[in-house]
Amino acid sequence: MKILLISANTLTVPYPVYPIGLDYVAGAIGDRHTVQRADMLTMDRDGLAAIIIDFSPEIIGISCRNIDNTDAGDSSYFLDDYKDLVTWLRQRSAAPIVCGGSGFTIMPERILAELNADYGIIGEGERFPLLIDTLAAGRDPAEIPGVISKDRASAPPPPWPGRLVRRLPPNPQNQYYIQNGGMLNLQTKRGCSFRCIYCSYPHIEGGTHRLTDPGEVAETALQLQEAGAKYLFFTDSAFNSDVQHSLDVARALKKAGLSIPWGAFFAPVRVPDNYFAAMAQAGCKHVEFGTESLSDTVLRAFRKPFCAEDVRIAHRQAVAARIHVAHYLLFGGPQESAATVAASLDGIEKLEKSVFFLFIGVRIYPGTSLYDMAVAQGKIDGRTDLLRPVFYQPDSIGLRDIEVIVKSRASGHNNWVTGSGDQSITDTTLNLYRHGFAGPLWEFLAG
Repeated sequence: MKILLISANTLTVPYPVYPIGLDYVAGAIGDRHTVQRADMLTMDRDGLAAIIIDFSPEIIGISCRNIDNTDAGDSSYFLDDYKDLVTWLRQRSAAPIVCGGSGFTIMPERILAELNADYGIIGEGERFPLLIDTLAAGRDPAEIPGVISKDRASAPPPPWPGRLVRRLPPNPQNQYYIQNGGMLNLQTKRGCSFRCIYCSYPHIEGGTHRLTDPGEVAETALQLQEAGAKYLFFTDSAFNSDVQHSLDVARALKKAGLSIPWGAFFAPVRVPDNYFAAMAQAGCKHVEFGTESLSDTVLRAFRKPFCAEDVRIAHRQAVAARIHVAHYLLFGGPQESAATVAASLDGIEKLEKSVFFLFIGVRIYPGTSLYDMAVAQGKIDGRTDLLRPVFYQPDSIGLRDIEVIVKSRASGHNNWVTGSGDQSITDTTLNLYRHGFAGPLWEFLAG
């Protein structure tokens, strides 16, 4: 059968993100069917229409990466665009439409109905070939765990049990990303062992690590480098959530002779004294810490596996290794107050040589502990529609009050960015890309 895989994401702030999920779905499909890809960051609707005419797909898969930008201070909602795309496709193709992706998995039945797609895949996209083969054979897809349709729901399936195979597209499809920041991406594992109350990662990928062999990670990194990548970003929820495995990956990258820089999300947990030095020696240039707060009260409420002092230690270690450092902070969760907001802002004043991304509001997702907490506290109930962003409301301070405090303190600090930043930051980044710079480039904000 002829399969068209579409990455529907069109967001370029803070920088274009390569659709790695399509690589894994294509890898799972293999050579049994003919696969064509369409990335809506690299083409317009006219280009997509030409593909549909020339290729005549028999099944269309759409990846829904995000529902919204999860920022109460400057909220953007993406499902309307996805819905418009499905309607547009219906007018040009009779092929059944299958939705999947991380955003879709958060509320699959609700999103399937909203988009008017035919089928949906909960969790990892490696189940897509099972659906293809079932439809090709004329059988009922109801037999496949994790596959839903308009008239059939499904419980979340267990993590994909098979080998994870990534199939890179031909080089021309990478050119957009190579020319706009040079960043391609890869994974070292799936699943997250942390128990943060607001996070949907365990719901999407499972709560147990499934580690990729470090040598295989290094081999993929070299393939991406040969494909033209100037920078690599690891998409793990936290690169160091398994500290030993992350060290093994870094050593494998160094041994393989990877020559381009890379970065990743890290948790500011306790690590060996030489940990970040080992990362730097392997080519790590950027560390993005999911710090969330510098108030121990809030960190405990978030169920973070670290405290404020751990953040300070991790920060000093990364800076000492001459790695660019950024911290992401999240204001407005349980136990937030004027005092805890001040504690976080006072704390980041003392962290030198860093950039800070300050987000207002904690998005409530079903299947999380925060959802259960919000229901128990009467902030939402079982009838609350969470498709459009609903943010937790702290008891002691309003989100608007937090925003006023944060923006007031951030004024005059070029390295304090509220949300993903304004258009001037995006314009600056794009200009640097045009002049040949590669990577996320937020370090230029640190001065």
